[in-house]
Amino acid sequence: MKILIIGGNGTIGKKVSAYFKSKYEVIIAGRSNADVTLDITSSDSIENVLKSIPNLDAIVCIAGEAKWDRFKNLSEQDYYIGIKSKLMGQVNVARIGSKYINPKGSITLSTGILADEPVEKTTSAAMVNGAIHSFVKAVDLEIENEIRVNAVSLGMVEDAYEKYKDYFPGHNPVPMEKAINAYKKSVEGKGRGLIIRNYE
Repeated sequence: MKILIIGGNGTIGKKVSAYFKSKYEVIIAGRSNADVTLDITSSDSIENVLKSIPNLDAIVCIAGEAKWDRFKNLSEQDYYIGIKSKLMGQVNVARIGSKYINPKGSITLSTGILADEPVEKTTSAAMVNGAIHSFVKAVDLEIENEIRVNAVSLGMVEDAYEKYKDYFPGHNPVPMEKAINAYKKSVEGKGRGLIIRNYE
């Protein structure tokens, strides 16, 4: 299997990439320090990378950002950060990726617990996460060539606990092994149109 992992050098991405590298051919994409340079906010960037990689079986996207701030402080432009990056960036990964990966291939997007259990300062992030959940379920009804599209939705992972613990009081950090398993389920399983939740 040949897998493109977008954001494969991030906190979650590097652990997920290490697992898949132990079994498959993996290409890491990102804005810097990656095998290929890819910016998910640009459809041209996504298309240029995908058309340069023949015989691709799976795409995993663990990338995208959104503005964190109090609702009263968020401007319209602040919301567009998440819309352009985490939401439309991943929608475009699926939209464009479906043209280039092999039939019966898989596309895995990434969201998070904020879609279901938002905390303070996450109005924008929660909004785009929830939108991706709806997109995944809807696109499964129409996507061609038996391509599977799923989303992995994680809680605060162990490796990010120190950085984010103050935002998530009382949340149990998700062990990295469980985070990896969620991506394994999406890529190596047969499920489609799934929101694979792992929140503790």
